[in-house]
Amino acid sequence: MKDIQNIQQDLIEEFSLFDDWMERYEHMISLGKSLPLIDPSLKTEDKLIKGCQSKVWLHSEMEDGKVLFTADSDAIITKGIVAILVRVFSNQSPEAIVKADTDFIDEIGLKEHLSPTRANGLVSMLKQMKLYAVAYQAQLNQ
Repeated sequence: MKDIQNIQQDLIEEFSLFDDWMERYEHMISLGKSLPLIDPSLKTEDKLIKGCQSKVWLHSEMEDGKVLFTADSDAIITKGIVAILVRVFSNQSPEAIVKADTDFIDEIGLKEHLSPTRANGLVSMLKQMKLYAVAYQAQLNQ
C-alpha cells in the first residue's frame, strides 16, 4: 500500500498530463465516477459535510489500524474532488492523515481553478477527514 506522499505525487503527475483545465475537470469527473458507491444507508444528515454548497456525504471507519473513507456527492465535480481526497487518505493510519500536508492540492492547481464555494467545500472535506483521523488516533492512544 502506498503512503500518502506517494499517492499525492501520483496525482500531481496524473494532472500534469493534461494541458488545460477542461481536460483536468474531465479527469476529475471520471475519478468521481470511479468512486465506489457508498451504501445508501450512510447518506444521512450526520454524514453531510458542513460548508459544501453541494451535498457531500463522508463516512469513515477504522479497520486494522487504517481509516477507510467512503463518500458521495450529488454534484459531479464535487464528487471528483472528494474522490481525490478519498484516494489520498483512505487506507492510511490516523497519524499519517493528521500529519499529512495537502500541498498537492495547490500543485495540481485545484484550489485556484475552483469557484470560491467549491474551494470552501474542499477545505471542509479536508477538515472533516482530519477530524475523523484525530478521533481515531485518540481511540488508539487510550
